[in-house]
Amino acid sequence: MELEPAGKARKLDIQELEEIRNDAYENARIYKDKTKLFHDKNIVQKHFSVGQRVLLYNSVLKLFPGKLRSRWQGPFIVTEVFTNGAVEIESEESGKRFTVNGQRLKPFYENFQAYTVEKI
Repeated sequence: MELEPAGKARKLDIQELEEIRNDAYENARIYKDKTKLFHDKNIVQKHFSVGQRVLLYNSVLKLFPGKLRSRWQGPFIVTEVFTNGAVEIESEESGKRFTVNGQRLKPFYENFQAYTVEKI
């Protein structure tokens, strides 16, 4: 029986398999690094100040889109800005306060005219 050559061939196969696995792991790490770099490059830091008027993104409309419906609610007033990117806002209509992620806000411009479309 030729056990010794078969054992050597098996060891070579195992080593080759481990090299392939290491290459795949390295390629996955490189891909993740590139994806993170692209994502971080496209993030825009938003800075809000207390008393500023902002609009809040309504994520429910992303799931149930009305084609002509505005996805922004508000205006709201910024009452506090936290260091982690969270912002506490207050509704001008109801006076309710709640905390949201700063990425869901955008500045409100006073003279901008938005048109609402009624449902038929």
